Parts: sequence; structure tokens; C-alpha cells
Amino acid sequence: MRVFCASVATETNTFSPLRADISDFMESFYAAPGDHPETPTLCSAVFPVCRRRSQAEGWDLIEGTATWAEPGGIVNAQTWDRLRTEVLDQLKEALPVDAVVLGLHGAMVAQNCQDCEGELLSKVREIVGPDVIIGATLDPHSHLSKKRTDSADILVAFKEFPHTDFVERAEDCVDLVLRAVKGEIRPVIHVADCNMIEVLPTSREPMRSFVDKLQDLEGENGVLSLSVIHGFMAGDVPDMGTKVFVVAENNTDLPAQLVKNLSQELYSFRGRTRPEFISPHEAVDKAIKADVGPIVIADVWDNPGGGVPGDSTILLRTLIDHNVRDAAVGTIWDPMAVRTCISAGEGATLKLRFGSKMSDTAGPPIDAEIKVLKIVRDATQDFGKSIVPLGDSVAIDYKGITVILNSNRSQSFDPSLFSNLGVDPKSKKILVIKSTNHFYDGFKPIAAEILYASVDGPYPNDPRTTNYCYARRDIWPRIS
Repeated sequence: MRVFCASVATETNTFSPLRADISDFMESFYAAPGDHPETPTLCSAVFPVCRRRSQAEGWDLIEGTATWAEPGGIVNAQTWDRLRTEVLDQLKEALPVDAVVLGLHGAMVAQNCQDCEGELLSKVREIVGPDVIIGATLDPHSHLSKKRTDSADILVAFKEFPHTDFVERAEDCVDLVLRAVKGEIRPVIHVADCNMIEVLPTSREPMRSFVDKLQDLEGENGVLSLSVIHGFMAGDVPDMGTKVFVVAENNTDLPAQLVKNLSQELYSFRGRTRPEFISPHEAVDKAIKADVGPIVIADVWDNPGGGVPGDSTILLRTLIDHNVRDAAVGTIWDPMAVRTCISAGEGATLKLRFGSKMSDTAGPPIDAEIKVLKIVRDATQDFGKSIVPLGDSVAIDYKGITVILNSNRSQSFDPSLFSNLGVDPKSKKILVIKSTNHFYDGFKPIAAEILYASVDGPYPNDPRTTNYCYARRDIWPRIS
């Protein structure tokens, strides 16, 4: 048996002031064939899973490129053409193969392609023909097009949000691919459209029980795998929206009816799945009045994981307006400020402008005298079993508040983003982070309370008023 494996992934916010090119992929994660680390990454966990299975079972694994760019703006045409061609040429050199396994995100949009993953999967199918098994993993914050389901035999999306199960879903995908190659299963994909777009965290009800239900249904009545595509409301593409799909044995009609019923159940949750989003002033005032800390305030929309810069100063200014001192903020993306602080050195005091470089919705930049507390080259934070690069980073003191500035955009996943910069997160009354929900499993064990602050910016968080050009109008809450 010969299996080819590759991964090209990013999440594109088509409204972001950012743009993405090959340097963004190189900066975030790029592994040439054979160079993928043993540590899994979010979208390339299929690599270490395939390695383990091939070593244990004695089949041949041919590794292609694995690359990931931090979520951002539209990918330029030259970068998409280069990465697509690179992987397809590697596949052609690997022929003949029995299977292709891809680690994808599912929300990548380029200047010259609205459905990058669909295009890649269809080109793979053209190369390998109708009999080779094609499987792929997907992030649920993606767009499920017919081109993808027509081209692939097996698709598996992460079930959890936060995406703590990306390794388990890679294992599911690889296992189903191998079973299909051996003739043990004959998979087909059935999709049901939920006709909605919503934020669907699985760390709270009703999504918690819904995901548990999906897992209980797997293995029964021909159901091999069940997934929910939450959709990505910052992607202006025709397939934007929530869908349920099943990978099932092709000798039964039950799975098609099952996903239809599940999609209707999910539609009934609309408007009830989000946590309570409050204003910055409400969040800070509530945190101040709390008896114990740390109180975690999530800046949900200035979240680099949603493709925005992550350089807003609005919540930091709100802390200052409330005379807060016992707080830490992580992170504000500002490579220029980081470089200046590194030049000054640890312990230096200097005048610094930081934050708000990319848009007029992030508040004004901050001009202040600061002290450089800590410098870390190539800093990282944890995300489950994965290690996430922050780039060169510094901790600074600004009016008694510790602020982490980083040079590689990244949302806040874990308290290690503070501790790796010399800050004990448990010692602070208030922690301000930038993430919608991926932070939850990391910060929940240390948080006395978690608050979600809604600060408008370059993330289009209300589909009723977002100026879409390509997304459908006939999905909730866009229906007028």
C-alpha cells in the first residue's frame, strides 16, 4: 500500500485589512517533504498519524509539503498557484498511490480562487483517477462546497470548538481511508444544509450535548463519521454557512435522513449558542468588582484566529480608563514595537508607540513611556499537543499593566503565552486575551470567571449587516 500525504491550510477573512503571501506560510509553519515534526499542528496532524500507522503496519508513506499560515486576509494568486502546484507535482511523482490524505482547513480564499480546497481536491482526483481513496480533515470554521464532497471519499471535521480534538479527528480520517483501501468499507458522503450561520462553541450547551450525540451515533446504522461545518462568517463565498455531513456505508439510505434530522435540530439552536457578549466597559467593571481573580476577558472579535490583525488597543485603554493596574494583556501584534524593545534591551525605559497599525477600527495607537520587562526570541505558546509560534516577543510595563507584544500574529490559546514571557498569569487580577473560544480549555482551570467582550472591528460579526457580495441571503440571520 502506498499513501501520499500533504497539507496546505489557512483561514481567510475576506474582510480583513491584511493580505497573505508565501512569507506568511513560511513564518507560521512550513515543512518540506520529510521534514514535518513529530509534534502535530492543527491542520497537519495527519502526518504524525500516518507515520505511526505506516510504521506499525508496514505500508509506504510518501510525504509532501505541509504548510499553514496564521488566519489572515485574501491569499495572493502567486502564492496559491505555487502551493497548489507544489503539492500536485509531488503527488504526480509519488504515483502510483492507493490513497491520498490531506490536512486542510477549508476556509482558504485566494485572489484567483474562492474555493481553494475544492480546487485542490478536484485536481487531486483528476491526477489519481476514480479508484484511489481520497480523505481529508477540515476545520469546522470552513465552507463545504459540492466540489469538495464530489472529489473526496472521506471528509472529517474537528468536532470540538475549541479544537482540542484535531489529533483524534486525524486518526479517524486516516483509519477510514485505510479501511476503504482494504475494501472493508465503501464510503459515501451525505450533506444537509442548516440554512444558518452562527457561533457554535462546544464548551457550552446546547452544542456540548449535540456533539456528544454525534459521537454516540457513529458506528451505528452504517454511520462511519459525523461532522458539523460551523461555517466562517468572515468568508464572503457562495458556500458560507452551517452544514452537517456524514461519511457512511453506501448500502443504506438511513444516513441521509439522519443528517437531515440533525441539521434541523441544529437549526433550532439558532440564537442560543453564543456566550453572553458584553461591552468592554461592562467587562472591565465586572472584573474589578470580582472578589478573586484571575478574571479572563476575551476580546472575541480582535482575534487573529479570525484573520484580523490582533492589534486593537481598545480593551487596554478601557483598563486604563478604569484605573486598573493589576492586569496583563496578551497579545498585541506589533513587530516594529517588538524590534524597538529588543534594541533597547531588558530593563530599558523608553517612549514607545504600539498597537493599531492596520485599521481605523482598532482604536488609536498608544504613545507612552514603557519599561521592557522580558525579551524572548522565537517565543511560543501551547495549544493542546501543538506548539504555536509567537515570534520574537516582549513583555512591557505600561502604567502598571503588563502587555505582551508579539511579532507573529496568533490568538491566545493558553496561559503559557504569559508564563513563557516571565509573567505568572495566576498572580494577576485581570487577564485580557484575544480569542473567541479556543482559549477556553487552557484558561478555564486558572480563571475565577471568563467574560466575553464584544469590540467591533475588522471582523464582520453580524451577518445581518455585513456587506456580503457572494454569500447567500437565504440563511438565518440574513433572511430579512
